[in-house]
Amino acid sequence: MRVLLVEDEPDLGAAIKRTLTQQKYLVDWVLDGNEAWAYLDNSWTQYTLAIIDWMLPGLSGLELCKRLRQNKNPLPVLMLTAKDTMEDKVTGLDAGADDYLVKPFGMAELLARLRALQRRCLMTSRSASTPNFQPQQLSVGNLILDYSNSTVSYNFQGDKQVILLTNKEFQLLEYFMKHPNQILTTEQIRYQVWEVSSEAISNVVAAQMRLLRRKLTNSGCANLIETLHGLGYRLNLTP
Repeated sequence: MRVLLVEDEPDLGAAIKRTLTQQKYLVDWVLDGNEAWAYLDNSWTQYTLAIIDWMLPGLSGLELCKRLRQNKNPLPVLMLTAKDTMEDKVTGLDAGADDYLVKPFGMAELLARLRALQRRCLMTSRSASTPNFQPQQLSVGNLILDYSNSTVSYNFQGDKQVILLTNKEFQLLEYFMKHPNQILTTEQIRYQVWEVSSEAISNVVAAQMRLLRRKLTNSGCANLIETLHGLGYRLNLTP
């Protein structure tokens, strides 16, 4: 799950990013509203959630929310602010924020609110074509990715096996599970699974793919992700 964090307080931003990374979120952290809009306006990067501070250099958090909604972008937004009057909350929600968290706050509450937004997002995405799509879980074939405890399991010959993954492996498999049977290029994967600001080396995708495949194979699901030479990779669910 990819999150855009827009927070200009260095200590708070670092603390939030550290907490989210420990929970296997992929976090792009920016310090001002103009840079945040450049990230949001990038068609390569797809965010699941945004955490936006109200008071920012450049575009304010309020202006960011308004611009998102004016552009028909449904991205769930949690707004952070020291403004705690009822009128301020109404203003923030009317601007397009989905939830509102007043500073100071505990990280446990922040995570709980993100989980609530995530459940709402998953339920909105639910359709007749995905009957096994459940809140807190992404289920594709015999793979189950559980957001509530950041685990991945695989049903192998009637036994449910938990696959222990690193943060990056978890994020990589999540991306494939969200695009089953689709060819994903190396460039697409780098844009979506690595932070925008990171300087990923040229072979980082291939290296991570080897590690992920090894763990999948050891759990009984070999050849689940195939390489299409010259094109990219694909999570192949066909028999």
